[in-house]
Amino acid sequence: MATRFSKAEEDDAACLSLPDNMLSLILAKHQNGGEAFNRPTPPSPSDSGSYPFEKIFPVYARGFSRPDSDSLANSLDHIWEAVKDEAKLEADKEPILSSFLYASILSHDCLEQALAFVLANRLQNPTLLATQLLDTFMDVILHDRGIQRAIRLDVQAFKDRDPACLSYCTALLYLKGYHSLQSYRVAHVLWNQGRKVLALALQSRISEVFGVDIHPAAKVGDGILLDHGTGVVIGETAVIGNRVSLMHGVTLGGTGKEVGDRHPKVGDGALIGACVTILGNVKIGEGAMIASSSLVLKDVGPHSMMAGTPAKVIGYVDEKDPSLTMKHDATKEFFEHVAVSFVEGRPNGGSATAQN
Repeated sequence: MATRFSKAEEDDAACLSLPDNMLSLILAKHQNGGEAFNRPTPPSPSDSGSYPFEKIFPVYARGFSRPDSDSLANSLDHIWEAVKDEAKLEADKEPILSSFLYASILSHDCLEQALAFVLANRLQNPTLLATQLLDTFMDVILHDRGIQRAIRLDVQAFKDRDPACLSYCTALLYLKGYHSLQSYRVAHVLWNQGRKVLALALQSRISEVFGVDIHPAAKVGDGILLDHGTGVVIGETAVIGNRVSLMHGVTLGGTGKEVGDRHPKVGDGALIGACVTILGNVKIGEGAMIASSSLVLKDVGPHSMMAGTPAKVIGYVDEKDPSLTMKHDATKEFFEHVAVSFVEGRPNGGSATAQN
């Protein structure tokens, strides 16, 4: 049976979800005769699009337009429907989280709004207000179809490839790898719009909160998994293709003080193990797998298996996208494959990486 929220519970949920500085702004709004942040309150949306806590949160709970009807975020958004269903079930199982789940998910109209709310509350501090961040995130995400597509492909990647990700809700609410990746996507749009100072401020805050440092100028594809995320560093001119999985501690860096195009380029479907360091403008081929703790200083061919310091070819990967299977270990089948390949004259292979 789904959890039903009374009007009082809904208002409490909105209050509980807001940090102190946001509550202060709301109180100031009432003290100033109903004017918040010297901005007029946007017109109320239709009944079907209004929020139940609009009296508590008048500016940011109302007035945001829905994404275009032909975009990914619409009434047929299966991921968003699944997120809401999961949130209702979790609220039934853990009533103590009901207010949190209501404010973070169930009070919103679409995945974009819920994600913006979650990120704003995670990244806010006393000088970078959650209300300001929410305004920025909403403006970027609701008007960029590329991000609307990426946030869904990314959350699907987390659910499919990370056994610790129990549901879509888990990624949306709790996994900092997902949070840092989507925050980067907003910073990347701001960078391309010429708002570089704000983009760099977001990069700094993302690094401080999540321990993930992605330059806003870097180019990252869709369907990305940042497993754990801690310690990931991605440089300014780095490029990452689609369906790539990166474990914690991965560095895509430069080799010195050179300027220009100086960071690695990672092909589609690559699997980069924990604590791998890739330096310089080198190419990691499609479907390549890099063993944990390897140091890569030269190009890696497609579907190559690399290990060592410096990394060398130890075998080849049969899967088109090893990032999807997440097979880090060298199984019996792998060694049998290596033996057959050696007899047939194919380069020999050895052991692969071990997952953390």
